[in-house]
Amino acid sequence: MQELDKKFYKIGDVSEILGIPESTLRYWESQFTIIRPKRNKKNIRYYTPNDIEIISKVYYLVKEKGLKLDAAQAQIRHNRDGVDKRFDAIEQLKDIKQQLLAFQDALDQLYPDTPTAK
Repeated sequence: MQELDKKFYKIGDVSEILGIPESTLRYWESQFTIIRPKRNKKNIRYYTPNDIEIISKVYYLVKEKGLKLDAAQAQIRHNRDGVDKRFDAIEQLKDIKQQLLAFQDALDQLYPDTPTAK
């Protein structure tokens, strides 16, 4: 996930950052009690970096692990620390993978005739 440097993000920004349709974000907000963005007088949603992290965890449980919404809600409610630890570990592994792929690409550019196992 990209570095979050602003205090608040609109729903379109969050959709772009996480690659989740705005309609899905609105639906998850109605289903998960932990997703509660702030709203202004015009009812526009404003998400904090913490809200975005929570949505990322919901995405992990629903889209990556394949849990139903009820099961994901239960996991968050009853095993929040476990979900947090697994999510953080997976995010770190994804970052390491990206770094290794970038390293491999750099090596491929330096030594284009050397076969590599991809």
